[in-house]
Amino acid sequence: MLTIRQGAAGGFRRPAAPGPGCWLHVDAPADPDLAAVRDFGVPASLLSHVGDPDERPRVEREGPCVLVVLQVPRRRREPDGAPFVTAPFSVFVLPQGVVTVTNEPFDLLQPLLDGTVPGLTPDRGVGLLLRIFWQVADAYLAAVREINRSVERLEDELKRSIRNEEVLGLLDYQKSLTYFATAMAENEMVLERLERTTALELDAVDRDLLEDLRIEVRQAIEMVGIADDILSQMMDAFASIVSNNLNAVMKVLTSVTILVAVPSLLASLYGMNVALPGAASPLAFAGLLLACIAIAAALFVYFRRRKWL
Repeated sequence: MLTIRQGAAGGFRRPAAPGPGCWLHVDAPADPDLAAVRDFGVPASLLSHVGDPDERPRVEREGPCVLVVLQVPRRRREPDGAPFVTAPFSVFVLPQGVVTVTNEPFDLLQPLLDGTVPGLTPDRGVGLLLRIFWQVADAYLAAVREINRSVERLEDELKRSIRNEEVLGLLDYQKSLTYFATAMAENEMVLERLERTTALELDAVDRDLLEDLRIEVRQAIEMVGIADDILSQMMDAFASIVSNNLNAVMKVLTSVTILVAVPSLLASLYGMNVALPGAASPLAFAGLLLACIAIAAALFVYFRRRKWL
């Protein structure tokens, strides 16, 4: 779907057709959308990667068009597996405007498309590119905070769990953090290339924004690293907790088995059709019952003192 924005007083307006100073955004591009992008000035050779879900971050230039590919966080719709993965996001900076192409809609772009970011105009392609980069860094921070909240909700369940499901849930979150760490490192390299390249004309405002953006990206990378380290330690700790909980359950079951087995053995011996001591006494049954209760009580006290029950 093709969306067109053009700078206007107080935000963006929505022209019917692209023109100079426009921002063209395409998500889930179809052939007519790609044709409109090519007509706007994007070389067909730079569009060859569109649709590749594994495209890596990079900077490429062909003529006046500069292509910047970023990796952005994406929530998976499937219930199983890592809750977050990363997806490519392509930005084409041209003298006449900016083109962005994604394989699916991303919420991080909505504030920009709505024109709620002050001082942003599509005719300043470099400024729009840096603002998009900023939104990407904020999206990673928001995703990491959501992962941290989800992990905290799992903690109470893990403390009582004897199953592997909760630990496997932590593993899924760790997968997402691994994707984030790899993508953010590559995005940072793209940002460094943008700072060194002569393909983009950076003025004083752009350079100040670029410096602030580097700090934001570095903060996102550090938060991802910290969350990943904490989650790795939690997985090791909770794997031990699950094992200890299982051992405690097995200890209780073993103790209960012994409590039942010893009196059962005594009752079984006196159930045999042979001569046994005291079997002819009219008090044999009561004596046998009292003996079973006494043995069970003694074993229970012993197990309690040893903290096996």
